[in-house]
Amino acid sequence: MSSPADRYAAARAAADSPETAAFASRQAFDLDPFQLAGCHALERGHSVLVAAPTGAGKTIVGEFAIHLAMRTPSQKAFYTTPMKALSNQKFRELVEVYGADQVGLLTGDTNINGNARIVVMTTEVLRNMLYADSSALTDLRYVIMDEVHYLADRFRGPVWEEVILHLPQTVRLVALSATVSNAEEFGDWLDTVRGDTEVIVSEIRPVPLEQHVLVRDDLLPLFDDRAGIATAQVNQELLRIRSFTGSRYESNRQAQNYASNRHAGRQAQRPPRGGKRPVRAANARRIERMDRPDVVGLLERSNLLPAIFFIFSRVGCDAAVQQVSRSGIRLTTPEDRAEIRAIVEERTRALQDEDLGVLGFWEWRENLERGVAAHHAGLLPAFKEIVEELFRLKLVKVVFATETLALGINMPARTVVLEKMEKFNGEARVAITSGEYTQLTGRAGRRGIDVEGHAVVQWTEGMDPQAVAALASRRTYPLNSSFRPTYNMAVNLVDRFGRARAREILETSFAQFQADRAVVSLAREVREAEASLAGYLTAMQCEHGDFADYAAIRRELSDLEKKNRQDSHGPRAAREKRVKKIESLRRRMQRHGCHNCPDREKHARWGERYYKLKRDTDRKRRQIETRTGTVARIFDRVLDVLGALEYVTGKGDDLTLTDAGRTMRRIYGERDLLVAESLRQGLWKGLDAPSLAAMACCLVYEPRRDEANSGERGLPRGAFRAAYEKTTDLWAQLDDLERDHHLPGSEPLAAGLAGAMHAWARGGMLDRVLVDADMAAGDFVRWAKQTIDLLDQLSIVADDADVARTARRALDGVRRGIVAYSGI
Repeated sequence: MSSPADRYAAARAAADSPETAAFASRQAFDLDPFQLAGCHALERGHSVLVAAPTGAGKTIVGEFAIHLAMRTPSQKAFYTTPMKALSNQKFRELVEVYGADQVGLLTGDTNINGNARIVVMTTEVLRNMLYADSSALTDLRYVIMDEVHYLADRFRGPVWEEVILHLPQTVRLVALSATVSNAEEFGDWLDTVRGDTEVIVSEIRPVPLEQHVLVRDDLLPLFDDRAGIATAQVNQELLRIRSFTGSRYESNRQAQNYASNRHAGRQAQRPPRGGKRPVRAANARRIERMDRPDVVGLLERSNLLPAIFFIFSRVGCDAAVQQVSRSGIRLTTPEDRAEIRAIVEERTRALQDEDLGVLGFWEWRENLERGVAAHHAGLLPAFKEIVEELFRLKLVKVVFATETLALGINMPARTVVLEKMEKFNGEARVAITSGEYTQLTGRAGRRGIDVEGHAVVQWTEGMDPQAVAALASRRTYPLNSSFRPTYNMAVNLVDRFGRARAREILETSFAQFQADRAVVSLAREVREAEASLAGYLTAMQCEHGDFADYAAIRRELSDLEKKNRQDSHGPRAAREKRVKKIESLRRRMQRHGCHNCPDREKHARWGERYYKLKRDTDRKRRQIETRTGTVARIFDRVLDVLGALEYVTGKGDDLTLTDAGRTMRRIYGERDLLVAESLRQGLWKGLDAPSLAAMACCLVYEPRRDEANSGERGLPRGAFRAAYEKTTDLWAQLDDLERDHHLPGSEPLAAGLAGAMHAWARGGMLDRVLVDADMAAGDFVRWAKQTIDLLDQLSIVADDADVARTARRALDGVRRGIVAYSGI
């Protein structure tokens, strides 16, 4: 029972923030302090940044902003997310609360009730609205940016900053972020560009997380509970296991039940005198890992289901489902299975029977009825949505997933299992970061259901428990801007604000804010170094002459002698030239007045310190020069390229857009310049709809790093090939132009999916197209939807009416069957 003081404080808070109190009273849980703080800030009319762990309930603050907007008949609220799947999920949740007539969804390929007072959208859609000065922005009061830490994403992150910079100042911003180590820095920037922004940080999980290591079939705690939470000492038993061979652990465990007789284990495994550990014998057995079905059985017996197994491979996820299925495990009751079948049939009714066969539907449904499923990007979006729904309904008990599941999808589990602590990043196997570990294990623990969540790391050969503990203890990672000006951004800024004002806007970006903060720190270090340099100069003064000059000669001589030794087999002419220089420096040094000073070496020590500090200080000065105005300088280079191609005209700050520049305003994506220039040069005239779809696919498709270059093999025939060659030549010209202006350039076109997309747009059968594409259905759908996005832009911006009509026909040809299906 609460104390009188607590009841008085609650009454005061309710009186000061009546809307918060009313909203909180309708929630299923008492709001946590950080949630109340966020709601109070919004009720006072401020923007907020809320940084809290995965699963802590940050979105409740965003939902309160929607509640505030809905009090007034005309106000609107936009809810933005980084992914269409998240947008779809949030749309469904808000429809349940406010009704279908009040909620809209805009995700590029889905347009539902776009003029509603509450609209859920991807961040790119809102950015496009802002540049188009859309009428939908009228009466907009709140924008909720979910997963705002996505602005660190190298490819899509800049969109977040564009939105934050261009939103009208009357709009209140609700930024929801995972726990980042520099939340205050990000909040300071938001306060600078948006004004009145409160930063609310919580590192408390609503459901405590227990950390375990699965060693064979022993579920051992990662931390020693007896050491106390504050010390977070690693379980000594795990450290002993790592210290000894697998065979020693096996024999101890089999002989005396290692887990329950720890004292005997300690005595048996104590290293011999001298501190040397035993060498692993050639025939030593490794600690055997449990098979997945056995791990699932262990979790079921321990009442630790439902569980998500994170496997950093799609193939591994699918193989895991098959492995569990073959074992005969069934985690569902007859009633569960009937409900699963009813939901699956309802959600897939619109899909054709022949497509279901290609997609392996019946085997997939059978595994769902066992309570087991995979979840990864290769899965058809409709199938992923069904898996998510069945897991939330506690009908599916085990999901094998890639790390994409950790990015905001609402699928909390009782237990999260990590089979490995490393993943393949496309080039090499790398250890997962503390941020990734936090995101993954953040799925464990269901509020209102579980007293605690459980994270289980499976023991692997060579695993270091201290390293795992370090990941588990470090809850935060830094948020760094990935902002960079694009061609589309540049023409929109020049058109709306002019060059001078555009530069000012870019200099307020988070990227420049971070660079400037680094400059402040570097400048302070330079000032401190300058004082030390002056002191060193005083200490090295010599009555026989200028010791700084003498020290410089010694340093140059030393460097040349070192280089001569290292390059003893280099070109003869270069070595002879170096030897002559060395002899000249030696003569200068010996003739210098300071050379015969009795305190020469004492002065020289100060001179060496001076040289090292000066070299470091000069490096910092160069860093300051490169950081100051970084974003604006890149913007100037982008404008120089646009000027060279006549997308903008004029000089200095007096720039205006040409007709081509005005077309560029409505072209979004990585290839904005190439698309605009291809349209202007008429490279795609005469293409039929399937060929234009294939061309659009070449512009958006990004092949895997290990994907072989197929050259012209499999390319559509006829007019497409000539158009593709011209577009490739144009790309090479633009790439050279960008590099001439000190911009990074872009990747060549990728035609690996062109043949399959051409066949699909022509009406080809799904099974044949997926064979041609050599990819999973979910991947094909993702690239098809990106192709649709570009075709939609072409149908709007193309000056040539034939190209615009062809783009619309191509779009219709691609948007069919599994590509057109949406669970919304």
